[in-house]
Amino acid sequence: MTVINKATLIGSVSVLLWGTLALLTKLTGGAIPEFQLLAMTFGIAFLLMAVRWWRAGHMGLRFARQPVLAWCLGVGGLFGYHFVYFKAMTLAPAVEVSLLAYLWPLLIVIFSSLLPGESLRAQYLVGAGLALVGCWLLIGGNVDGFSREFLPGYVAALMCALIWSSYSVLSRLVRTVPTDAVGWFCGVTAVLALLCHLMLEETVWPAGWAQWVGVVGLGLGPVGLAFFTWDHGVKHGNIQLLGTLAYGAPLISVLLLLLAGYGSATLAVLSASLFIVGGSLIAGRARKKPLPVNP
Repeated sequence: MTVINKATLIGSVSVLLWGTLALLTKLTGGAIPEFQLLAMTFGIAFLLMAVRWWRAGHMGLRFARQPVLAWCLGVGGLFGYHFVYFKAMTLAPAVEVSLLAYLWPLLIVIFSSLLPGESLRAQYLVGAGLALVGCWLLIGGNVDGFSREFLPGYVAALMCALIWSSYSVLSRLVRTVPTDAVGWFCGVTAVLALLCHLMLEETVWPAGWAQWVGVVGLGLGPVGLAFFTWDHGVKHGNIQLLGTLAYGAPLISVLLLLLAGYGSATLAVLSASLFIVGGSLIAGRARKKPLPVNP
């Protein structure tokens, strides 16, 4: 039986937070342009980390001095993923984009086997595969099939999966970079998103308290704390187990929407739940060598 260490538990908090993404986005009303929302939420994420620095009695400048590789991974992962995702959404139907983009947890399981001290364990691969089936059942109910005319959008969606899985796995190579540095990556992402917004979109401010709750909630949770806990988890925890557990995020999203009165439970939801939970349990029972302890 796998002993789930503290870092893996911290990383799994991200899955819970990403599960709130759909409900909080629903609260924003869908009226706020994508890059504007990205700039606002990542700006809040930066402020969240800045409060931590302020309470520690400094401005966090020491955490900005990181290797070029860490900056490329951080900004490329956070901003690159969202930029390509928004582009994919403009080129292909949302359901198909989501199906392809959500290959990233399975890719994490596969790519992580190339890391030093890791190998491709069958239970992780089977668990992630079952969870992927559950994910596709959950969000693919309205798909009419893939069409050649949307090929550029499909390629962009696959790039999303490749970007986020690569960011997660390669973060293990910069394990010595503290999670506080992710605060600066969020800040730069917010600035880049703001520039894209100013060039491509018209500004639409939230109207009413519900939309503001949605924006602030996104910035504090799935676009804020989630990236900090994920960074710690993939650097120091069981990355293959985290990859499998990540398929729980769309399930949590659907369940929260159902509890909030958006939609009704269906056989597809039940079937998806069984696949995702079953896959996670299989992965959770895989034996894992402990990570080497840094001196």
